[in-house]
Amino acid sequence: MKKIYYSYYLIILLITISCNSKGKETEIVNSKPNILLLVADDMGLSDIGPFGSEIQTPALNRLAEQGILLSNFHVLPTCSPSRSVLLSGTDNHIAGLGAMGEMMTAEQKKNPGYEGVLNKTVAALPEILFEAGYHTYMVGKWHLGEEDGFKPSDRGFEQTFVLLNGGGSHWPDQLPVSPTEPMTYARNGEEIETLPEDFYSTKNYTDNLLEWLEADKVDGKPFFAYVAYTAPHDPLHAPKDYIDKYKGAYDAGFDVLRTERYNKLKELGIISEDTNQFPWNGVKWEELSEEEQQITAREMEVYAAMIDYMDAQISRIFTWLEESGKMDNTMVVFISDNGANGHHFTAYPGQTQEFMDSFNNSLENMGLPNSLGDMGPNWASASMSPFRLFKGFTTEGGIRAPCVIKLPKSKKSNESMIHSFGHISDLMPTFLALAEVIHPSEESKSTPPMMGKSLVPLLTGDVENIHVNEGVGYELHGNRAYFKDEWKIVSLVSPFGTGDWQLYNLSQDPSEINDLSVAFPDKKEELIAGWNVYKEYVGMVYPLN
Repeated sequence: MKKIYYSYYLIILLITISCNSKGKETEIVNSKPNILLLVADDMGLSDIGPFGSEIQTPALNRLAEQGILLSNFHVLPTCSPSRSVLLSGTDNHIAGLGAMGEMMTAEQKKNPGYEGVLNKTVAALPEILFEAGYHTYMVGKWHLGEEDGFKPSDRGFEQTFVLLNGGGSHWPDQLPVSPTEPMTYARNGEEIETLPEDFYSTKNYTDNLLEWLEADKVDGKPFFAYVAYTAPHDPLHAPKDYIDKYKGAYDAGFDVLRTERYNKLKELGIISEDTNQFPWNGVKWEELSEEEQQITAREMEVYAAMIDYMDAQISRIFTWLEESGKMDNTMVVFISDNGANGHHFTAYPGQTQEFMDSFNNSLENMGLPNSLGDMGPNWASASMSPFRLFKGFTTEGGIRAPCVIKLPKSKKSNESMIHSFGHISDLMPTFLALAEVIHPSEESKSTPPMMGKSLVPLLTGDVENIHVNEGVGYELHGNRAYFKDEWKIVSLVSPFGTGDWQLYNLSQDPSEINDLSVAFPDKKEELIAGWNVYKEYVGMVYPLN
């Protein structure tokens, strides 16, 4: 009898140990934070509520209340170079997008770093996280390679529903923004010929992500979800009921909006009270005819509707995280990939008047299928107020972006806003640090190291600055910049500049109004020397011809 009891006891003990062991294994896996990376496309600094916008963004407002605003966060001037840095942690000239693929010169194409795709030299973030046991999901805009071997499904993403190229219609018609750049959607590497009749980009991206999250929610694995919305990239399209919400909201014009946004940024403490506005020399609202004012106001109404709708879809993701009990252990990051887009459609390669005339851009149809609207420079300057210029430029208006970050609950922070310099290359090191995953460059010299630094000590309040006495360089299509502490040099190509370097102290003059080249010649030379070192390190092909 004693043997029977002993055997029974032993069985129970083994089952208990086994269950406890499995529980611990699950707990170890679940201790890895989930990562939700939300990226808006061509959205301005002050276009969401946390940065003072009148556009309704309750989900992002709630995220800001739970997280931290980075008021001095920088990206690259345009889409694909920014995304190459985001997913490699290094410089765009190393990652393959030394220039946008659509604008690369023949000389550049001969050189490494100018492949026009996220090249195989760098280690991609999803590849690393997938190998570390993460689910890796991507929806939205890729713009880093359309050929086999370079699609997101080839670079570590487990599930994908993506727009492979740079932009186009948000409706199911798949009308391109340029006749030379047709739209291509793909799911898990397979191109999609026809979209559902009720397709709208922002909604369907979210639908796919939620389907994957739900399917995998009980397997104990953490996830990395890259949600690369194509809103509010042109063409400006939105559901009609969302457009109607903003009817009349912008009838006062872009000059008024520019001032309102500027004042709100000061009120929120995102810029200092003594920050001046860069003088905008565009057309004045009162110079437009009544019809022109109606059309121009409608463009901004549609733009606002796109952001409002995007926020509603982000809310769906947040609701799923909360209801599934995963929000606490999820790091959430929201950014825009570059400044607001002030360029008209005529700037796209291959544009013809015949192509433009094929769309119905009547006031009644603006924002709806078969329309082709853009934001233009005047509204873009309001979205980037008080800074200089917008997308495409290495001035603050082209590269300063909204950034909201919520840490996993395990990482404590008393911060609500951080004014220290941050850069898009810092996000990948941050994610790897939180996931406790080492970068392949630490084991192999053949993989380029990350150039960014983890934001974790900054976000948790352990340090006040992660970029102390070290430079961060820029170059895209001839426009250049270099940051070091509070100083910045900028050089713009003609007709927006002379190509000469200008010097600014961003702590006193973030709007880049007062060139201090004459007053501080030694500082200017120091930064130029730093940029030259950066140029050599990244293998830049400059000048362009």
